Amino acid sequence: MAGPLSGIKVLDLSRILAGPWSTQLLSDLGADVIKVERPAGGDDTRGWGPPFLAREDGSATAESAYFLSANRGKRSITIDISTPEGQGILRELAKTVDVFVENYKLGDMKRYGLDYAALCEINPGLVYCSITGFGQTGPYSSRAGYDFVIQAMGGLMSITGQSDDQPGGGAQKCGVPISDLMTGMYASVAIVSALFERTRSGKGQYIDMSLLDTQVSWLANQASNYLVSGKPPKRWGNAHPNLAPYQSFAASDGELIVAVGNDRQFAALCRTLGVEELTHDERYATNAQRLQHRATLIPALSELFVRASKRHWLDQLERSGVPCGPIQSIPEALADEHVLARGMVFSLPHTSGVSAPQIANPIKFSRSSIHYRRAPPALSEHTDEILTTELGWSAERIAHSKKKGVI
Repeated sequence: MAGPLSGIKVLDLSRILAGPWSTQLLSDLGADVIKVERPAGGDDTRGWGPPFLAREDGSATAESAYFLSANRGKRSITIDISTPEGQGILRELAKTVDVFVENYKLGDMKRYGLDYAALCEINPGLVYCSITGFGQTGPYSSRAGYDFVIQAMGGLMSITGQSDDQPGGGAQKCGVPISDLMTGMYASVAIVSALFERTRSGKGQYIDMSLLDTQVSWLANQASNYLVSGKPPKRWGNAHPNLAPYQSFAASDGELIVAVGNDRQFAALCRTLGVEELTHDERYATNAQRLQHRATLIPALSELFVRASKRHWLDQLERSGVPCGPIQSIPEALADEHVLARGMVFSLPHTSGVSAPQIANPIKFSRSSIHYRRAPPALSEHTDEILTTELGWSAERIAHSKKKGVI
């Protein structure tokens, strides 16, 4: 069955991660995504390596692992948008698409005549999404925005990492560029919502996505904790600000996670550890009391966990219904039998002749399909195809534009 976005065309002028992450999701859902890149070098992330995808002879392709993570399913066309000819090509393509995504600096698209005001004149149904670090308005709007900076400015690093009074304490960024990824996810939701609204109004609209807005929005319970209490959240390492015990514990051969979410689970934990009397201790009878007396509870539990192995405790806790899990490396996670059973690791044939490993889209529909039509493209792989099929260009015209360096 065709994907739910089958028939939707996307013109993607985004680079790096937030925009490409969004358009990859749209492609997985069935949209035809045309990725527009610079003739010289293309998307910056093509060179963000090593590692690079390797051919069978061991030589590296031009595609980095970073690029491969966010660009499957797309068709690559190279256009020099700084030239009047390149801008004209994009305007012609914009007439034929449903969605336009870009993450250029504030004012660049207007300077090129590719802003929403210009393109909606020639395509009133166009859904146009701009992704920037700080949005189209406000005192920071002209600044460049990178994920690391946004994690710092948006409050995330103030709650990530060990407490300042612990060894290694201090602010930490997340291990993946989560501000970029979440902005891409929100952008996808916004685009699909605008397409749905268009079915009623017949009109497209403009979407202004900001990495900083996104980062602030998903501070979630931590921001709410502050707004309700007036107390700034602190870093808790692997502990939880609102639940206890909800953290990592050291067993005799490594660490495991225990995630107690209610009083019933705490009682089950105490029975498993052989200290059922703790459930009758008024200091630990409720979650609020456990939080208040965290300083005595956690050391008492830690002394018990270190007496046996991770596997012993995980087996016992699972049987008792206490949420728990091992702390796995990425290789261990990707080899986990459940992850493999859910089809989360696969590969696609790359134009270089080898397979490009991929992490699957996690969405699973009962009727619709997720489409993995092609591996992340080589630079300019589909330029001739797109100009011929979408705009009706002749081979001679294509050759002439290539000679001029426009495409």
